Amino acid sequence: MNVVVIGASGYVGAELIGLLTQHNKISIQHLLVSENGTSSGQTFSQLHARWQGICDLPLEPFSPQWFEQHISASKHKIDAVFFATPHEFSAQWAQAFIDQDVKVFDLSGGFRLKDAKQYPVHYGFEHQALNALQQAQYGLAEWQAAEIATSNLIAVPGCYPTASLLALKPITSNDLHQENSLIVVNGISGVTGAGRTASLATSFCEVSLTPYNILQHRHQPEISQEANVEVIFNPHLAPYKRGLLVTVTLQLKAGVTSQQVDSAFTKAYQDTPLVRIVNTWPKIDNVAYSPFADVHWLVDEDKQVVVVSCAIDNLLKGAASQAIQCANISLGLPSEYSLLTAGNY
Repeated sequence: MNVVVIGASGYVGAELIGLLTQHNKISIQHLLVSENGTSSGQTFSQLHARWQGICDLPLEPFSPQWFEQHISASKHKIDAVFFATPHEFSAQWAQAFIDQDVKVFDLSGGFRLKDAKQYPVHYGFEHQALNALQQAQYGLAEWQAAEIATSNLIAVPGCYPTASLLALKPITSNDLHQENSLIVVNGISGVTGAGRTASLATSFCEVSLTPYNILQHRHQPEISQEANVEVIFNPHLAPYKRGLLVTVTLQLKAGVTSQQVDSAFTKAYQDTPLVRIVNTWPKIDNVAYSPFADVHWLVDEDKQVVVVSCAIDNLLKGAASQAIQCANISLGLPSEYSLLTAGNY
C-alpha cells in the first residue's frame, strides 16, 4: 500500500509516521502539512528528532495544486491517505480522494458521527460531504473488522471513545445492561490529547487534575452512538504527557451474574492480541507507548452493578496504532500486524 499522510507535524501524525516506517507492507510516498504552516520545507526528522535517520522525508505543503499534481494527474498510484488533520479539513477533502480511488483513514472527528446535524453542535461546522458521511465506517478494530475490510472511508475512533467502547461493548452488545439506566463514563487523559499547539491551559505549570467540558464533550455522542446506549461522559485532564484511562459504571439487568459478565468479556477479547484482559485494575504506565488496551472489571451482584476500567495510550491505541490496525484489516492482514515488535514501543 502506497500512502500519504496529511498532518505530519502534530503528535498523532508523528506517531503514525513512526509506525508506518516500520511496516513492511506500507510505503510512505508523501508527508503533508498545512499550506500556511511554519513546518513546510523542513524534513520530518527536523520537526520530530526522535525519527532522525528513520524518516527524513520532506514536509510538503498541501494545496489543491498538490492534489491535482500528485493524486488526480499522477501516474504513481497512491492507494491510501491518512488524515491527522483538523476535522473540517478531512470533511472537505475526503470525498475528493475517494473519487480518485484512494482509500481514506481519517484520524480526525470529521466522519465519526453519523448524523450531519450533530456537527454544528459538537464540532462547530456544517458538514457538506453528505455522500462521504453516509459511506463512512467507524473503525473500532476489534469490533468492526468485517465492515472496515470493505470500506473506502474509515473514521478512526477518538481516544476516549476507544477506551470507553472497549469497556462498554461486551456488556451492551450482549444486552446485559438495564435499559434506560444511568451509565457514567469517567475519563482521564494526559495533555498530548489536546494537541501540540501551545496553550496556557496545557502549559506544564498550569495543568492540574481537573474535569472539563462536562455534559458537552464531543466524544459523548460518539460513545453513545457506537455503544447504542446513552452515556454521561466526564473527561478530566491530568498533569502527565500521555496515556488515558476510563472507568465505566452501569446497572446490570436483574439476575445477571458475574459469570455472565466474565463470559462476555472473555468471548469478546480472548482472540484479540491488542486488548488484554488483566487481573487487576489497569495502570497507564503499563500501556503508555504501546498499542495495547488493558481491561478489568468487577461485578457487585447484590447491587447489580458492574464497574469496568480500560487504559490505553491516547496517541497510539487511541489514534495512530488503531489507524494501522484499520489499514492492516484493509490489506487482509491480522490487525496487530507490525505493531507487536519491540521496537515500536
